[in-house]
Amino acid sequence: MKVPFVDLKAQYLNHKQEIDQAIANVINDTAFIGGKYVEEFEQNYAKEYGFKHVVGVGNGTDALFIAMKALGIGPGDEVITVCNTWISTSETISLTGAKPVFVDIEPDFYNINADLIEQKITDRTKAIVPVHLYGQPANIAKVIEIARKYGLYVIEDCAQSHFAKFDDKYVGTFGDIATFSFYPGKNLGAYGDAGAVATNNEELAIKMRMFARHGALKKHHHLIEGINSRLDGLQAAILNVKLKYIHQWNKQRLEHALYYNELFEQLVPQVVTPKIRPNATHIFHLYVIRTPKRYELKEFLAKKGIATAIHYPKILPMQPAYEYLKHTPDDFPVGYSYQSQILSLPMYPELTKEQIEYVVESIREFFK
Repeated sequence: MKVPFVDLKAQYLNHKQEIDQAIANVINDTAFIGGKYVEEFEQNYAKEYGFKHVVGVGNGTDALFIAMKALGIGPGDEVITVCNTWISTSETISLTGAKPVFVDIEPDFYNINADLIEQKITDRTKAIVPVHLYGQPANIAKVIEIARKYGLYVIEDCAQSHFAKFDDKYVGTFGDIATFSFYPGKNLGAYGDAGAVATNNEELAIKMRMFARHGALKKHHHLIEGINSRLDGLQAAILNVKLKYIHQWNKQRLEHALYYNELFEQLVPQVVTPKIRPNATHIFHLYVIRTPKRYELKEFLAKKGIATAIHYPKILPMQPAYEYLKHTPDDFPVGYSYQSQILSLPMYPELTKEQIEYVVESIREFFK
């Protein structure tokens, strides 16, 4: 049996007629940059999520950079974020001229350890960027509490957590700005690069839209220097179709994860399955296990036709790009320990019970 890591073709075939029609509409209207399909998605996403303002941008990395620029983050500032995430989160801090300050992860939930944030705050700290990683909400209530205490901004990186909930409220709606990626493999994915920034602050929304459009809200009238980062019409039309199904897809992902957990019960302690924060709704963008024999298991599963991935094989402070910060493994004991153990198993809405059973049985075979 073949079990892909993600099956985007299966999702497309399930909604082929709607998606093909949406693409044809954009082509027929030649609404490739901006226009009604982008505006429609921004409005639909804002309404579904509960935001007052959504601005479509080129990708999730741009979304982070645009959010930071809107908040005035720049040279001399420090921005606190988590040690285990995709580099977009930290490189955009550096691109503003600010310094990324890394915090270790929680042992159980793999997100930023909010209890360690205060010790990293200095008189140069300007913002905190928690990442709701793998679809699991970070302890955003504690992050907001700390931010208010010290007068800091909060940018929620929601690239992997579309419509995940903390205390029955969608992640992204707690901080000053939320950023989203619609990379094809995300829970809500386009057919190319796409992203968005979202906020309930009208002034910030105007700043972000202006900065993402060459510093202009009206063509040829550039109030500031900006960048070119736009959600295109084709991607917006595709996302408008997919938005109708995101809650169903997230529900299916959670069901798959719980079934994985049930089947893995007999493999403890060889396999540590993901835990769900008690006051949160995990939408399982990724299903990540831990095992001390990660590399051997990964190779074994590949031979069985099962695709896996690692998110991520090296925590950011240990990457060559951040050697100048002179961190050691002891600075991030949990993140450093887990980087050689974590393994992401196949996870997507169209995954079948038979496929899940085959994955778990193959892992059971490996540990015999």
